[in-house]
Amino acid sequence: MRNPQVRCIISGLLLVYLLMVPTGCVANLLVLGANHDTIDHGSAQQKILQIDGRAVECWVARSPGAVGREPAAFSLMFTGKGGRVDQWIVAVANAWEDKPIEVWGMNYPGSGGSDGPVELKLVSPTAVGAYDALRKVAGSRPIFLQGASFGSAVSLSVAARRPVAGLILHNPPPLKQLILGNYGWWNLWLVAGPVAMQIPDDLDAIANARATTAPCVFILSGADHLVPPRYQQLVVRAYGGPARIIDLPGLGHDAGLPHEAAEELGRDQQWLWDAAGIRSPAESKP
Repeated sequence: MRNPQVRCIISGLLLVYLLMVPTGCVANLLVLGANHDTIDHGSAQQKILQIDGRAVECWVARSPGAVGREPAAFSLMFTGKGGRVDQWIVAVANAWEDKPIEVWGMNYPGSGGSDGPVELKLVSPTAVGAYDALRKVAGSRPIFLQGASFGSAVSLSVAARRPVAGLILHNPPPLKQLILGNYGWWNLWLVAGPVAMQIPDDLDAIANARATTAPCVFILSGADHLVPPRYQQLVVRAYGGPARIIDLPGLGHDAGLPHEAAEELGRDQQWLWDAAGIRSPAESKP
């Protein structure tokens, strides 16, 4: 091995493996991460929950249709790796337009105002705890789940364990398969193998997709290099309930929705709304 650059890379990977993998630090940092940036949360309202003895930061926003009236439904959203819900919660709520809905978002352990530690094993139990807290507020009203990237895996974990009215999932990753198949070759699987083994079973998106029967809208980016389409399709094909797909050919992982796709999402939100048996705003008027 005469190439000094190759020797340096492999030596570095071995050092990471020896120092961090046994403690699970690699998976926690690479897959979950942490975010303490200062973020403009707009009109969203902060809500601190106590889950398993830890403070969990949630942010709440209402759709235009829920301003000045009680929401007819609720949604719980989860962001991608290293993301914060306070950055997106108002935009997500506004996307429901005239449908009266209140959207909650949960920041992951160790991000924003949520207590640490930053550990993958805490994510699903914390997310289920946030759902349970929301259910106390929602009562019998429907709860939807929304997730982007890593947040899709979290949404599926909740949906497999609690009753939900429907889901909207953007670029869903099957974490173990993605890490091994797409990120293993460049590190000779020295890091990818152990990291994949440290993904908790409760974040297995494929198993959770099979166990979920609520209607789902999948938003799939065709030029996503972070979660390539073939991996997104593993989750879609495993899904156990009725599904609609919004294809975004040529768009990358973090691309926003073009106008036509946003209109299609509006129609699919109406599909979820109707499937949940919620009366439209016009029908609710005396």
